[in-house]
Amino acid sequence: MTVIKQGSAQIDSGGEGSVLGPYRAELISDSAGLTQFGAFIEELPPGSRSSHTHWHKTEDEMVLILTGTIVLTEDGVETTLGPGDAACWKAGTPTGHHMENRSDAPVRYVVIGTRSPADEVTYPTLDRVLHHDRTHKTRRYTTLAGDPADAP
Repeated sequence: MTVIKQGSAQIDSGGEGSVLGPYRAELISDSAGLTQFGAFIEELPPGSRSSHTHWHKTEDEMVLILTGTIVLTEDGVETTLGPGDAACWKAGTPTGHHMENRSDAPVRYVVIGTRSPADEVTYPTLDRVLHHDRTHKTRRYTTLAGDPADAP
């Protein structure tokens, strides 16, 4: 058993100057060396977004809101989520989604997702697909039509 005490997980942060805005993530599963699923606590300050609109071909994904409120957009439909609310996306279901902190306070939420050996992440509004191969540690982008492309 590996215990991850509050404040001891690996930290990923960044996004300053990005169109998505800054974020901070406590990488719980990575800190314990887990490989079959990812679990982290993300914090978004006011004005930040969780990601570009996307969906996963082979990985399930879910979020559970801990503190604050956030607006979830799924295929253009907005829903406000607060503490205790969760949202789940089944692998292969083409429901484009992202979250945005439109409040005046930080929001914290748990993200849990499966980690398949290979996944395709579709960004429908950006005409991009990320082909992520964990086995060979490669990432490449194509357009929705399959032509080579740069990262969005």
